[in-house]
Amino acid sequence: MKAIPAEQLMPAKEEISNKFWPHGWWKLMEMRVGVVPLPVYLLLLALMAGFVATGKVPSDISVSIALLAVGGFSCAELGKRLPVIRNIGAAAIFATFIPSYLAYKHLLPDIVLKNVVDFTKSTNFLYLFIASIIVGSILSMDRAVLIKGFVKIFVPLAAGSVVAGIVGTAVGTALGLGAYHSFFYIVVPIMAGGVGEGAIPLSIGYSGILHQAQGDVFAQVLPPVMLGSLTAIMLAGMLNFVGKKYPHLTGDGRLQPGEHDELHPAQEEISGHMDVAHLAAAGITAISLYMFGLMCYKLFDFPAPVAMLFIAVIFKLSRAVSPQLEQGSFVVYKFFSTAVTYPLLFAIGVSMTPWDKLVSAFNVLNLITIVSTVATLMATGFVVGRWLNMYPIETAIVNACHSGQGGTGDVAILTAANRMQMMPFAQIATRIGGAIVVTLTLLVMSQLK
Repeated sequence: MKAIPAEQLMPAKEEISNKFWPHGWWKLMEMRVGVVPLPVYLLLLALMAGFVATGKVPSDISVSIALLAVGGFSCAELGKRLPVIRNIGAAAIFATFIPSYLAYKHLLPDIVLKNVVDFTKSTNFLYLFIASIIVGSILSMDRAVLIKGFVKIFVPLAAGSVVAGIVGTAVGTALGLGAYHSFFYIVVPIMAGGVGEGAIPLSIGYSGILHQAQGDVFAQVLPPVMLGSLTAIMLAGMLNFVGKKYPHLTGDGRLQPGEHDELHPAQEEISGHMDVAHLAAAGITAISLYMFGLMCYKLFDFPAPVAMLFIAVIFKLSRAVSPQLEQGSFVVYKFFSTAVTYPLLFAIGVSMTPWDKLVSAFNVLNLITIVSTVATLMATGFVVGRWLNMYPIETAIVNACHSGQGGTGDVAILTAANRMQMMPFAQIATRIGGAIVVTLTLLVMSQLK
């Protein structure tokens, strides 16, 4: 038998050694929970357990980011893998409401809970997220249709608000809740613009007009806000599923036919060379516009996100931003929508979504009235949008944001609908639409007193 030279055996040995390392390991690193590589995810879980066992979780921003990433992507991955409900926004729902339940039941270690709450409230990174999404999505829109879209979106929004107000009040009255209670304490809070910009000023106005304790009024108007937002998330997820079945009804994030985004945010890959300096410049531009919005709020009491939105539109239409900076803004948008959304929802669930207030709205009469209101709001947007030659699914989703839980609701609704690039229109529905609803409602109540 002829002997095989040793050097001919070397490739076989190398092939055997490469079965796991490094190629097998690389495959493991490409398996991800959200954006986190599986081995890194397991390492983070072990490190978090170790810190909890020692009785102290560091308050460093790096540790807080790791906690939010593990929590947010774990809940989202669970929602994505459940049959049926994964098609109606389960990932966004789970990433928000599972942590809310865990916090309420004290199933999260207190030191972890404190870390997440302190980080979320001290950094207020929700608005960094919204600023990056708004600036990125606006600067990547087609100039010719941008202003048309902003003007036209008010029509289905206004029509939806009026019809939903009538239907919701009628349903509540028919169920025995009374027209007054149905309108002022269920229907209006749903469309008031969330908690900070809606439920709180609404409760302050109600308490002043009715001479009641503001805390008692707030406890009544908060549950419809939260349950209305949950309904909108689920219905937006369903519309995303419908859009896949009937593509002629949707523009996949574009508001109207003929709109061709220069840097359409739905693209999965970033094409062309991206200078890191332009990427950094885009990020600081988004922050600068947000600071401009804050100054408008301090000087004129005008909502900061709306002021930021309008100045971003002016920048886009006046060509004040170079094409390279627009490309950088798109990358910033893509990063935040991909990597930050579910950790942010986890933070919102833990620190801003009281589970007991949400559950308190779960009685049959309230539930039917709330679902009727939100469904009517979205259905009217669908019909009117189609009549105006806009994509009906997109206009329905924008109307859904009018019944969301403020900025947090916008994030969850657009995540469920897979249309984060529509954040500018969502902010119009939430901020401007909510402010108009609150103002008109308080005027009406003062006359009925």
